[in-house]
Amino acid sequence: MRTRTPLALCLAATLLLATACGDDSKPDPMRDDQWALDAIKLPDAWDTSKGDDTVIAVVDSGADLDHPDLKGRLVDGYDFVDNDDEPKDLNGHGTHVSGIAAAHTDNGVGIAGGAPGAKIMPVRVLGADGSGSNANITKGIVWAADHGADVINLSLGEGPLMSNLLQGGILNQAIQHAHDKGAVVVAAAGNDGADTQPYKVQTPVLVVGASTQAGTAADFSNFGAEQAVSAPGVDILSTLPTYKTKETLKDTSGYGELSGTSMASPYVAAVAALLHDEGLKPDEIISTIRDTAANPKNIAKLGLGVVDAKAAVQKADDAD
Repeated sequence: MRTRTPLALCLAATLLLATACGDDSKPDPMRDDQWALDAIKLPDAWDTSKGDDTVIAVVDSGADLDHPDLKGRLVDGYDFVDNDDEPKDLNGHGTHVSGIAAAHTDNGVGIAGGAPGAKIMPVRVLGADGSGSNANITKGIVWAADHGADVINLSLGEGPLMSNLLQGGILNQAIQHAHDKGAVVVAAAGNDGADTQPYKVQTPVLVVGASTQAGTAADFSNFGAEQAVSAPGVDILSTLPTYKTKETLKDTSGYGELSGTSMASPYVAAVAALLHDEGLKPDEIISTIRDTAANPKNIAKLGLGVVDAKAAVQKADDAD
């Protein structure tokens, strides 16, 4: 995750903090600031699939469980930091990732989520400072898979943690377990701007780098992982906790912009949810996302290219 950029919030605080059970026919007032949705053609894909009956596990720092754009979108999760069943986000990162993936859409509040019909399973493995142990991350992945997650998002690319784990060992085993249980695992590539290949070929994980609004690779995004794809990861508007955390010390309005491969990964998790709704299995979902990614200028740092939700859903629909 990169530093949050200032955002001129256009919504009154009373609206931002309204209840989440609003009218699902009202436009989201911040939708025009979500350039990323259009960049990967998610709204076009929603005509066919919205990710209904799909659970996206966000293995991260938890979530703001009462956020007006997340409340009602959440299924039961778990907190491996405090070892209880209330995965409240004390950092901010997990709430931001969750909103990208599946915030309330067309409810007249805040933003739109990438998979409007999907649910979020918050699994807290990172503490208030954003760090987490190898053991807890592994437990979180396994728990999510064992409790019905269809897609598992791992926006854990900050620093060397993810790279070190994915070179082999217990995280690889956890990802394989999740795959065997029927879940698609999507992971952020990391933010070191490095050419790296920490992902073993046999590990069934879809690696995601960050792209810009211009369709180029973000300068901070790692690249080089085999068959990686890219998605928007710069100045991404999403949900943030409505109380003070590391990411909301000066702004508890509930929304803000962050940059990083952590923001790119949940967009791909959202596309995976749409494909799950279409009836595809994990390997089919991964291959469809890879096969339809667009890289017309052959930019090596984008990997296979920027994901295209419309093309991916159309390919799945045509295969029926």
